[in-house]
Amino acid sequence: MYETYWGLKARPFVNTPDPKYLYFSKEHEEALSRLRYAVEMNMGGCMLTGVFGCGKTLLNQSLIESLEKLGNYKVAFVTNPFLSHIELLRMIAYDLGAKSLPEKKTEILTDFLLQTLEKILYNNNDDGKHTVVIIDEAHIIEDKLIFEELRLLLNFQLKDKFLLTLILSGQPELKIAIENINQLSQRIPVRCSLDRFDGEDTKNYILHRLNVAGRNAPVFEEEAYKIIHERSGGIPRRINNICDMSLLVGFSKNAGLIGKDIISDVVKDLES
Repeated sequence: MYETYWGLKARPFVNTPDPKYLYFSKEHEEALSRLRYAVEMNMGGCMLTGVFGCGKTLLNQSLIESLEKLGNYKVAFVTNPFLSHIELLRMIAYDLGAKSLPEKKTEILTDFLLQTLEKILYNNNDDGKHTVVIIDEAHIIEDKLIFEELRLLLNFQLKDKFLLTLILSGQPELKIAIENINQLSQRIPVRCSLDRFDGEDTKNYILHRLNVAGRNAPVFEEEAYKIIHERSGGIPRRINNICDMSLLVGFSKNAGLIGKDIISDVVKDLES
């Protein structure tokens, strides 16, 4: 709606996990480096934690995109793990290419799914492909059987390497949940976290997204960045909400640049 007015090719602050908009703060660079290390070194388990809206899903999508380009990885990406342990195993199996799985939910099916996944993992390895299973929003898992099944997946290994890398991603309470399951915690040697942006990263994040969307000239007045940082708490999702609505209001008011008054009005509306 406002794209032409601001000289944009697309809306730059949409809250969708599009890897091209990923901004690499030092923490994001470190986290992605650790995720890649876990995958490339066949480390078994890895955990990514961070407050809501800090870019975990986007980082996972970026990792998946890079692995797909390499071509020697098979990835299962579960975005909603609020499932039973059987449903989760079924979803992972389907993502990895399983066909015609039985529907009846029984413990016999659990064994069958584990056997199916084991076969898939060995076949992928024979084909020169490493298997990666990413569980996003893992902090919402309530069924302890799910964590037990995930632990069992890490039992599938050769003498010198794991047959899959399991990445658990979620809010900080995930770390507490994992640490309370000693057998699983011991199998997650690689851990990384994301925090809120500081003021400098908030500004650079906004400029990065505008640049990706086709705008190189200034849009926000310098003092606006400070207010955006303060009112968003440095959380990317909140920054996106404020900036998106500010571009809309600025367009409706025929503003040349977006200053503190527009930002303040937008924040009041978002918080009301």
